[in-house]
Amino acid sequence: MPVADIEVLDEPAAAAAVLDPMRSRILAALREPGSATSVSAVLGEPRQKVNYHLRALEAVGLVELVEERPRRGLTERVVVASARSYVVSTTALGAGGADPSRTDRWSSRYLVALGARMVREVGALARGAERAGRPLATLALDTEVRFASAADRAAFTDELAASVRSLVARYHDESAPGGRRHRLVVAAHPLPRTATTDPRDAPDRDQQER
Repeated sequence: MPVADIEVLDEPAAAAAVLDPMRSRILAALREPGSATSVSAVLGEPRQKVNYHLRALEAVGLVELVEERPRRGLTERVVVASARSYVVSTTALGAGGADPSRTDRWSSRYLVALGARMVREVGALARGAERAGRPLATLALDTEVRFASAADRAAFTDELAASVRSLVARYHDESAPGGRRHRLVVAAHPLPRTATTDPRDAPDRDQQER
């Protein structure tokens, strides 16, 4: 049974399950098929305790049955996690979920809200495409740039914005039959300190002043 690389969770019960430390450990152990007995051996926890949590995970669709097989006069259930990793959609948070329309457009939290909206929208689209047996056309660019100065960063931002405006103006067609709108998000942020060991990456002056 193929296991998805990632699953976006939008049901509160499933989100709560993956946030439980014990159930999270069980899901990690079940990236490959296993039973309550094998998982309890990996985690060093009692089999009865693992089995209790396995049933709870199965009830919310995070664990799927692979096979049932006889073992010492009983039936052993072999299961596997529904995905190798998980992301919780803001849909699971209900009205309290992040929303760009309620966020200061000029704050760093606006970027967080955009990311949350992307998880929510792409997660729902991916599930729909999977149910329909169709691919979902997406585009992602991921790179790094090290600016020599704040002035260079500002110049880069101006050129990037002009390039995006030019591309959108060239390809946007409001009336083409069969056309479909796509969301385009361009974002950049400083790398976390743990993401680089380059000693030249000293804080920018504006960062130091905060």
